[in-house]
Amino acid sequence: MATTSKKASCRSPLRRHHNHGARVINGKRLIQSATDIFVGWGSLHGKDYYVRQFRDMKIIPTTELIAPRLLEFATACGETLARAHARTGDPVAIDSYIGKGSNFTAAIGRFACQYADQNERDHAQLVSAIAAGTVESLPG
Repeated sequence: MATTSKKASCRSPLRRHHNHGARVINGKRLIQSATDIFVGWGSLHGKDYYVRQFRDMKIIPTTELIAPRLLEFATACGETLARAHARTGDPVAIDSYIGKGSNFTAAIGRFACQYADQNERDHAQLVSAIAAGTVESLPG
């Protein structure tokens, strides 16, 4: 078991939670599909804590394991991240923020294009750094 002291978040005040440990655990439960059975929270001497299983038992894949399946691995990671984020939003607030017009769709389209352009610039910079010997790279 691990116990971690939690301070107030600059992004998330104690709106719905009486304890910052409870705030963290609520966030874990929203994002994780299966939360640790030992997770909990409490306070001691005026400090908020959360408790979790000490060893996560996560598999840390190696490059050799991922490389042949990179596309599938990236897709699974993206789907998992999207699912986790979809669970954390307030649908009514999001719908109200987006509105009924086409502004949001157009803004997302512009962002996607700018993001793709930035990725291309970043990749070109990485390729140049590899060619210059600044960054090491394995063949393949």
